[in-house]
Amino acid sequence: MKVKIQQRSVYHKFAQIEIEIPNHIDDVEKHILDRFDLSEEKWVDELDHKLNCSEFIKGNGVDEYLGMNEKDSEDEYRYQCDKLNIGGHL
Repeated sequence: MKVKIQQRSVYHKFAQIEIEIPNHIDDVEKHILDRFDLSEEKWVDELDHKLNCSEFIKGNGVDEYLGMNEKDSEDEYRYQCDKLNIGGHL
């Protein structure tokens, strides 16, 4: 008789970049989302590259980073602007 021994381990990656936005922007989240698909905006590619180069970390990463707390999501995006003391999920 054979018995299978199994293990499921959860790992995650985390990446963070900084982008410049004009000082006069009132709605930071809208500004970021409006430019998500524009070809001149390279932050999406830059973030993907940085994530691909990052190391795997054991665990799911939920609640390990400021505001990263979506327990039922496989991916989580958020922004943080310390100057305006705002942040949120994208």
